[in-house]
Amino acid sequence: MLNINEIRTQFPVLDQQVYGKPLVYLDNAATTQKPLCVIERERDYYLHENCNIHRGVHYLSQKATEAYEHARQTVADFIHAKEAREVVFTRGTTESLNLLATVFEHMDCFVVPPRNDARCPKVLITAMEHHSNLVPWQQMVQRHNGQLLVVPMDDRGVLDLDRYEELLNEQPQIVSITHVSNVLGTVNPVKQMVKMAHEHGIPVVVDGAQSIAHHPIDVQDLDCDFFVFSGHKMYAPMGIGGLYGKAEWLEKLPPYQFGGEMVDTVSFEKTTFNVLPYKFEAGTPNVGAALGLETAIQFLQSLDRKAVEQHEAQLLQAAIQQLSKIEGLRFIGEAEQRSGLVSFIIDGIHPYDLGTIIDKMGVAVRTGHHCAEPVMTRFGIPGTVRASFALYNTMDEVEIFVKAVKRAATMLR
Repeated sequence: MLNINEIRTQFPVLDQQVYGKPLVYLDNAATTQKPLCVIERERDYYLHENCNIHRGVHYLSQKATEAYEHARQTVADFIHAKEAREVVFTRGTTESLNLLATVFEHMDCFVVPPRNDARCPKVLITAMEHHSNLVPWQQMVQRHNGQLLVVPMDDRGVLDLDRYEELLNEQPQIVSITHVSNVLGTVNPVKQMVKMAHEHGIPVVVDGAQSIAHHPIDVQDLDCDFFVFSGHKMYAPMGIGGLYGKAEWLEKLPPYQFGGEMVDTVSFEKTTFNVLPYKFEAGTPNVGAALGLETAIQFLQSLDRKAVEQHEAQLLQAAIQQLSKIEGLRFIGEAEQRSGLVSFIIDGIHPYDLGTIIDKMGVAVRTGHHCAEPVMTRFGIPGTVRASFALYNTMDEVEIFVKAVKRAATMLR
């Protein structure tokens, strides 16, 4: 069993009042709060280790370099990568996906006719993607008069795998899919989807922004070619995240940005590039945040991950059960396999109005389209109210949240 009260002592931000009410923080899908150990690790770096890495022979530079590379190994172990060089530090999921969309644009499959002799390149995504896993690919294929293929979903928020198979037969150059929807909470069968794509010889990117904090990740078991994530959604600082890529893929992809550190030799006539992972890490990195990410991972590993999963699942089920009793409430996303969050609307009430009144009762939820406008279009709604859970949330907070929703709905009707 998790000692939630003890865990919450690591998060002093939760021990405050807003509008005279105890804060109930249920906006974890947007960003999680940071434990003291993470805050203190980043602070300690700037107090005692701050230095540019990889470029100095003096003590501080070597110490910072060693700490940074140790953090990379910690990330690799956490997601079960084969080797640390398969982990590229980025600013987060968004930069990781932009990196991939940018470098794939320069691969031969996008500048010459693809192997199926079609006229245009194709990228396959799903109907439930966050804008970060839609817009970069959309813009890239449009520059090449290409096509964005989209796997549809049903009214429960479940992907149509038969249609997915049909779209794979159109031989897209790459598949990029979310592991867990940030709107619907749907847990997609990514291992099965990767296997299906590989049977067609197509590489797969998995967007793990909403899964990595809630479920153990094994990239070798998933067999995905790329996996991307953000630190700030898993108790780490903002501005840090990662891109995992199989070494054979990262070796043949071109650099993303150019400058210091990512080069091997430079002359006015020619530049050669550094080895993995450094050819993708131009410029001075966010060392302090990387060390904070490592500490967040260590924090998660200090807990019973299975107990964390069970606790969060219980919070979700309690919220669904209690909310379902509210007249006129409609869940958006009702897949059997859900994780981390619940989205809903109430007939005749705008989500923004509902969220605003709930906030005045001390409950922090997210309202709007959640950077997933096509999902809202699919369901014919302007947005949803989204409550998302983390390991420090409690059953009492779920009850406070539901009572706030009921009261707000009564006020707005």
